[in-house]
Amino acid sequence: MLNHMKPIQVTFDETLLARLDRHPMVRERGRSAVLRKAASDFLKRQEAEEIDRRYRAGYADPAKGDCELRDWSGELKDWAAQGVWPEE
Repeated sequence: MLNHMKPIQVTFDETLLARLDRHPMVRERGRSAVLRKAASDFLKRQEAEEIDRRYRAGYADPAKGDCELRDWSGELKDWAAQGVWPEE
């Protein structure tokens, strides 16, 4: 299935646009392709950062604040004895 391309208008200052136009990838692929790639990369980074934020929030110790990961060693120390390993 082909994606439908929708034209948009983007405003750049002249200096940035000149730098962009001098780049070899822009000359090879065109502005639109490079800007689509930049937008896609931006969204992937934002999604990864959101996943990281949620991961940290999920494992954070509320008593210590959101930035420090909770120390689970005390709660998990007895679990090793619960496992039954088959003899070979």
